[in-house]
Amino acid sequence: MEKQHTVTIIGGGLAGCEAAWQVAERGCKVCLIDMKPQNFSPAHHSEKLGELVCSNSLRSNDQTSAVGLLKEEMLRCNSILIRIAHVTKVPAGKALAVDREIFATQITEIMEAHPLIEIKRQEVMEIPAPTPAGTPIIIATGPLTSDPLAESLAELTGKKRLAFYDAIAPIVDAESLNMDIIYCKSRYDDGPGDYLNCPMDKDTYLKFIYELGNAECMPLKDFEDIKYFEGCLPVEVIRSRGDDTLRFGPMKPVGLADPGTGEDPYAVVQLRKENIAGTTYNMVGFQTKLSYTEQQRIFRLIPGMEKAEFARLGSIHRNTFILSPELLQPSLQFKVRPDLLLAGQLSGVEGYVESAAMGLLAGINAARLAKDLEPVVPPRETALGSLINHLTESDPARFQPSNINFGLFPPWEKKIRKKFRGQERAERALKALTTWQVEEKL
Repeated sequence: MEKQHTVTIIGGGLAGCEAAWQVAERGCKVCLIDMKPQNFSPAHHSEKLGELVCSNSLRSNDQTSAVGLLKEEMLRCNSILIRIAHVTKVPAGKALAVDREIFATQITEIMEAHPLIEIKRQEVMEIPAPTPAGTPIIIATGPLTSDPLAESLAELTGKKRLAFYDAIAPIVDAESLNMDIIYCKSRYDDGPGDYLNCPMDKDTYLKFIYELGNAECMPLKDFEDIKYFEGCLPVEVIRSRGDDTLRFGPMKPVGLADPGTGEDPYAVVQLRKENIAGTTYNMVGFQTKLSYTEQQRIFRLIPGMEKAEFARLGSIHRNTFILSPELLQPSLQFKVRPDLLLAGQLSGVEGYVESAAMGLLAGINAARLAKDLEPVVPPRETALGSLINHLTESDPARFQPSNINFGLFPPWEKKIRKKFRGQERAERALKALTTWQVEEKL
């Protein structure tokens, strides 16, 4: 007879909820613990589970892209979060963006309704001791793990915790935008035109970057060491690297010809729908650590945003992660405590989808451990397997969080033309995933 112990999952974010679903769907009981509303991290505001605190985009849905392939693999592994994302999506071209309020509401309702999931609202101050039965515990408290629990984690691993900084982009009220200036268009007319574009001529751009470069930023605390994640740099940090860095980054105008002139502007600020109703928009790529007063002053220099009202201003927060290559097994179990698994951004992945993917794998293995089955590791050819390989096989001296990208996949054994590589990667990955699922009876 299979033992029926309850798997404990600490953290009700994307990774924790995905892990809870995977465990429960395999017939195991779950105790999902989340500290909200007893306590909130600096970036969280909602009592709901699965709250998105930065962008509302889960990035490309194209299976020939690395993140699109990862989402497809997750769907084939019965991911609840990717299914909910498709149900709550808002127009965003080839990207999968969601209405974050509806997204979190549906996650919460599904977790609360599942007969095998019990939700406790309380803060966990330290990592629980092993149970006599060795019942699995998943830590999925995210990059904003509270200080007491992070200290407990540091004590367990014997390593100083590492930290980098992640910045949040502002959200603007749609009714405050000047649509006589702003136009709707997707880059290269790719899609129905799901983005709003604020065009700049050269003089306007130069004035904007001057003000941005001289703006006041929020001060960091004395003990904080700046280590930004390169894939999510604050807009003012990008600007500090040169006058044209924004024009070749988040303000790239190529393929966004102004319908009024028929020509590409000198620079463009893009806005993406934040909710299905289209009442708010996210400033794409404009994560920032500017002071609130400076954000309002400088961002109102953007054409069409002169009277912008902000539903949320940008902010910056510390993201914590562990040195996974030294500490984790490929099953996401800690080497020093096999009953303890890690999921989400704490493991050293970056991004919503990647965090949920680690929750999915931790949930699968926690359920298997609870049933006295051997844990599994996805094939190296898959996006899931490539993320695991990054976490466990990277050089510890150079380890940094990473999004999924094709650079993490196995090298090509033969030369393949660049335009066919994405499709080839997808075909190989999905074939390997199917074989793995059959062999492991997943």
